[in-house]
Amino acid sequence: MVTQTKNAELLQTISVTLNNNSTRDSISTLKRWERSTSMSQMNSLLIHSLVYSHSMRPQRLYVRDRELLSAKLEIENAPRVDNPPGLYAYAFRNISMFKRSYELMERMLKVYVYKEGEKPIFHNSKMRGIYASEGWFMKLIEGNKKFVVRDPRKAHLFYLPFSPHMLRVAMFDRNSHNQKELAEFLKNYVDLVAKKYSFWNRTAGTDHFLVGCHDWASQLTRHHMRNCIRVLCNSNVAKGFKIGKDTTLPVTYIRSAENPLKELGGKPPSERPILAFFAGNMHGYVRPILLEFWENKEPDMKILGPMSRDNAGKRRYREYMKRSKYCICARGYEVHTPRVVESIFYECVPVIISDNYVPPLFEVLNWEAFSVFIQEKDIPNLRNILLSIPEEKYVAMHMGVKKVQQHFLWHKKPVKYDLFHMILHSVWYNRVFQMESK
Repeated sequence: MVTQTKNAELLQTISVTLNNNSTRDSISTLKRWERSTSMSQMNSLLIHSLVYSHSMRPQRLYVRDRELLSAKLEIENAPRVDNPPGLYAYAFRNISMFKRSYELMERMLKVYVYKEGEKPIFHNSKMRGIYASEGWFMKLIEGNKKFVVRDPRKAHLFYLPFSPHMLRVAMFDRNSHNQKELAEFLKNYVDLVAKKYSFWNRTAGTDHFLVGCHDWASQLTRHHMRNCIRVLCNSNVAKGFKIGKDTTLPVTYIRSAENPLKELGGKPPSERPILAFFAGNMHGYVRPILLEFWENKEPDMKILGPMSRDNAGKRRYREYMKRSKYCICARGYEVHTPRVVESIFYECVPVIISDNYVPPLFEVLNWEAFSVFIQEKDIPNLRNILLSIPEEKYVAMHMGVKKVQQHFLWHKKPVKYDLFHMILHSVWYNRVFQMESK
């Protein structure tokens, strides 16, 4: 009831604001930051990060450092390939570099997983729910024999196996700790690792990485773990997410740990009569504005509020996604949303309305080949923007969604190019390009 009251009050406030001011001004008033970073600006930041290393150079190069530098040189000079088997070239920034980098990762990469830390915060894999990406990656990396080594001296990367979600559940809910205290808990863990091993101090943590899907993960790790490669769902470039160092963890809402691929797929383009679909709770400031403009306004725009969470409601939600050309992925309280991966799962072209959100696998994927980005201020023009997209371009984006789908799927036993491997590749890729040549 409290949530419903707050949402109603927010809708009323937004309605009054929209009637009295321009849309651009009203949205700016509700935003938490001053400026938005466009997709072209994010692309420029990525290119800059590849050219100019941000890593702390160790006093001397170790064997593993030299191996990474060698890999960097091979990737930069990758032989040209146009249409490699198993990959959709148009969905990649540079298919030749990706293919070479992935091959080198498979051949070379070694990861050390710290044994320190106790359950439920460490080494504890939760495989269902909205934060399941944390658990799936942890489960699969800790059980991996190809990449994981027992001898840390053989490792190129070091994984800090904690769950930000479980940290919040275990400490915050029980003892009402604030974020500062949770961050201090992680600092003590880092101090333990740094005291016991030499590897953290050698690079100030730049060859270490963490994986966190909880909203708070970016805040909890921004100080004591700031040099690590942070794999975060909450990838907000306006709030400390570093393109080219950090990488985005896809939000994958897993409903069945036994069958994570259940209901996979959707209708072909000719059997998608709905132009755009959205349904969800009124988290944050964008979604109420979306509904204010588009709920019950056009027959081909199915823009809804919360849907029933029973089986019938979930089935109706899936069918909307499977029968819509475009699925609206509007930010909630934070920039990320599970709808991005859900759209790909159900073969619906994602329409991402979330300023400053860095999409998953940004280092290697050309998102504009299979999705649409709309700035929050342009919500009033949403339908016109979508209708202006030529049919042949929509069909090409739909094909792109189907082709990249393999990169966003969890498998109980990882397969080539799946989400486990693609996340690991992004960590590897960012670390390789942090290396400075002498």
